[in-house]
Amino acid sequence: MTTRMVPARIILHCSATPDGRVSDWGAIRRYHKQINGWRDIGYHFGIELVGEDYEVLMGRWPDETGAHAAGQNYDSIGVCFVGAFDENTPPPAQWERGIKLVAWLCRRFAIPAKNIFGHREFDQKKTCPGRAFDLERFRKELREEMGL
Repeated sequence: MTTRMVPARIILHCSATPDGRVSDWGAIRRYHKQINGWRDIGYHFGIELVGEDYEVLMGRWPDETGAHAAGQNYDSIGVCFVGAFDENTPPPAQWERGIKLVAWLCRRFAIPAKNIFGHREFDQKKTCPGRAFDLERFRKELREEMGL
């Protein structure tokens, strides 16, 4: 019997790759499996532009241990915003989809809004989810979405 992870935190990421109008999620999954040698994509969820809309894409199951933040995977859900956000902020529609997804995850798994982190907060060599990704603004808007 496999022990399931109980998520207590959410860690936000970016793919650091341009986002187009086709799904890059499969390419990220292939990279994680073929190049990194992981059994699956490291993230639990992704948010990317597919056609004209931002879609929430499934990675690992939320109660499976991820492979998205070294030393932090044991109790965290990884959410990847597909795109590169060191120079530019995430598009408003992607940002809003991320707020909605993370709010739902917080409610579903009883994760407090204060337990939302950027990958860079655990790895100083990373800028993820990007220098232009305002984590404090994200947390503030998340609290508003959750009515806190």
